[in-house]
Amino acid sequence: MKAKRVLLLVLVVLFIVSLTGCDFFGSKVNSLKGDLIGVYYNVSFYDNYGANFLNASGKRIDIQGNRTKEIGLDSDGHYTTTYSLSSVITITIDGKQMESCGNTIIFAESGLQPDVDFSLHDIEGTESNALTSLTSVAKVVNKYKNYFGKPQVVVIQSQLGVPICAYSGESVYWEIPDDLPKMTKLMIDGKALYIHRANFEIIDRDLLE
Repeated sequence: MKAKRVLLLVLVVLFIVSLTGCDFFGSKVNSLKGDLIGVYYNVSFYDNYGANFLNASGKRIDIQGNRTKEIGLDSDGHYTTTYSLSSVITITIDGKQMESCGNTIIFAESGLQPDVDFSLHDIEGTESNALTSLTSVAKVVNKYKNYFGKPQVVVIQSQLGVPICAYSGESVYWEIPDDLPKMTKLMIDGKALYIHRANFEIIDRDLLE
């Protein structure tokens, strides 16, 4: 009976997402989807100079942060114990594990391809008298636009600033996972992209045209 309720809840959530088309909810379903049926990912590892030295792929990939115990003293001189996420992540690929620390890693859902001919140039805003061009208004509008996704370009560099690749989409949404160290998750036209330990820019496409 409990299993039927869970299945019914999942079906209701999937139905709501299909109606709303909201990338914020699509991101949550994508995480749930990984637990249920798996999502095929291509995983690329880069050093600080942007060189791709290792690639992996698999149908069921899980990314997990590792907690570390820290012992200190409080104001009364008593020992305290706290836990925080370390920089080491455990990557499970179809049931087999690997640990990684310090490298730039890109997890791209199958079918998500980088822009081959992308080249970044200087960005120059265009003066406008529209209400949405006011900074106070634009901040609010852009905040809520991000929940639903908007046309953007994601430019990824190594930790030393060496360009690696760029992705773009008509509907781009991003979030910071709570339980993963130095990780950013993006949804690009319905497909997931995780970026671990990298410099990057997420730019409105209108600024590049």
